Amino acid sequence: MGNKFTFMRFRYRSGDWDTDQRMPSNLLNSLLEYTTIPIDLQEKVIDLDSPDIFRYPFAYISGHKLVQFNAQEGANFHQYVQNGGFVFADDCNHDIDGLFARSFEAQMSTLFGTAALRKIPNDHPLYRCFFHFEKGPPNTNFELNGWGDDLVHDYLRAIVINGRIGVRIVIRIMAANGTTIFATNGSWPKTIPNLE
Repeated sequence: MGNKFTFMRFRYRSGDWDTDQRMPSNLLNSLLEYTTIPIDLQEKVIDLDSPDIFRYPFAYISGHKLVQFNAQEGANFHQYVQNGGFVFADDCNHDIDGLFARSFEAQMSTLFGTAALRKIPNDHPLYRCFFHFEKGPPNTNFELNGWGDDLVHDYLRAIVINGRIGVRIVIRIMAANGTTIFATNGSWPKTIPNLE
């Protein structure tokens, strides 16, 4: 692990965890292009029910299908976020009311409570700490993955733990926008904390 940013993807038992194979390279490319953060060029895929997830402060989860964590996956996810981990959740369906979106949000309600998922206000520092998006989430016309559907999002949603974003949920927003926002949100530590 060292002191490098590592793109770690959760492998979960239900659904299809291995969607959007371009996301790691898109995010890592943006980190190289726009920051001086040292990065590990290899994506790590780790079972959500493994204690190894606690070695990495950033996790990515995506899918198209049903998300239904088993007991250990749910316990690990909850502990990971409570301990300071950041989860970037991406609905690769590009469907606001798709199965992944609905079932992932239901899992978050089960793990963190029904009121935990909140809108990120458009004036949140997340949108102004590096690139300036004065009106909140940018549209998707400058994506690295070629979709560029010009969709404008009124807001993004997150689970906030002790004043920090622990889980950011992206519904129908593509990799480049997520990359830009994550890479610039100021939450990446210069040295990686021990999350255990």
